Amino acid sequence: MHTMWKGTISFGLVNIPVKMHAATENKDIKLRNLHKECKTPIKYEKTCPNCDKEVNNDDIVKAYEYAKNKFVVLDDEELENLKKEQNDKAVEIMDFVKLDEIDPIYFEKSYYLSPNDGGAKSYSLLRSALEETGKIGIAKMMIRSKEQLAVIRIYENTLVVETIHYPDEVRDVKDVPNVPAEDTNAEKELETAKMLIDQLSASFEPDKYQDEYRTALMELIEAKKEGEEVTTSTEQPKPDNVTNLMDALEESLNRAQKDKKGKTKRKPAAQTKEKKKVAK
Repeated sequence: MHTMWKGTISFGLVNIPVKMHAATENKDIKLRNLHKECKTPIKYEKTCPNCDKEVNNDDIVKAYEYAKNKFVVLDDEELENLKKEQNDKAVEIMDFVKLDEIDPIYFEKSYYLSPNDGGAKSYSLLRSALEETGKIGIAKMMIRSKEQLAVIRIYENTLVVETIHYPDEVRDVKDVPNVPAEDTNAEKELETAKMLIDQLSASFEPDKYQDEYRTALMELIEAKKEGEEVTTSTEQPKPDNVTNLMDALEESLNRAQKDKKGKTKRKPAAQTKEKKKVAK
């Protein structure tokens, strides 16, 4: 697993040399843009609209636009010095809190932590302490030139860094338009909705959720590679003609109950064979 960051995690006087690895990966299928006529990949060139000419990386500087068409230019040395100043600091856990105190809206990206040379014992110590107390650590760290707020927690048997948004990065819910201020649901509608939720409740099993679009796209690509004739249906399933909220809830509840009964009736083959043996 590729190491993307090395550093030290500390709490109190305990220092843990660690390596950081990406815990997730983007499996989106990337499609290239080709020239329709000759099937050549399209290039996207960097040009200056004022000078009307192409520019290369050496001709580009970074700047902050503080007002319309007004910039503060920052050179590479200044940015590198700031970055080095932050990278040289150990990642210090500032607070320990309960995980359920943080709303999921704050969470951003996950990284695995592994102990670096000489860090196995202190790594194990922090893992055990977090597990025994049921707490997670809150820390700041530099990742890819950005100071990140992060939590350090346990996932299975491994320490995980979970980057989280700063409070000012989460937009105010008051700015969301058309949110009803009060609930105006009829009691029967609410009870039926709760029954539907109960019927559809289950334990979270991540393996049962698949990216069906990605799978279908890869099948299409593989079929085209093999030279097969491919036809794609454009007909979409028609929704039931249900316009009343209560009718929709009751119909959904009926379907959920039928699905649940169907799953209950289907017994594992091994269990059926066992019953046959007993009957003999």
